Amino acid sequence: MLFLGEFEHSLDAKQRLAIPSELRNCFPNEGVDAVFISAPGSNDFLCLWPEKTFSELSNKFGGSLVSDEDIQDSERLIYSQSSRCPLDKAGRVRIPDRMLQRYKLTGNIIILGVRDHLELCTSDKWKEERERLEPAAADILRRARETMRNRNSN
Repeated sequence: MLFLGEFEHSLDAKQRLAIPSELRNCFPNEGVDAVFISAPGSNDFLCLWPEKTFSELSNKFGGSLVSDEDIQDSERLIYSQSSRCPLDKAGRVRIPDRMLQRYKLTGNIIILGVRDHLELCTSDKWKEERERLEPAAADILRRARETMRNRNSN
């Protein structure tokens, strides 16, 4: 599953967000049974993870009844704020009100395809983030390649 692109969609009167068909088509087997997990993201972005991906990544981190305090804190922060958001038959998800408020998501929302998940933000937030990222693109890509090389060599 590979999510790509930038889209602008509006919340409807019932606070549902239509997921663009190009992104919904990334769920060939789930169809209308697809479920996203809304979870806190970084830089004031709300993440929508396919439930299967979210579960697989969670399991990779492992876990135990007694774990490191930092792991417990991060799990408490992420999992307690996450919610299941099933896709309805019209391809919409209902984002929990507390997440809409926390990320100031009203009216038009930017939906970004970011490899294995979606990120939601306001138009202003995305403009601000692009202005931060674009001038540093060459350096960001160089550091990312270096990080990937280091991961692969270990």
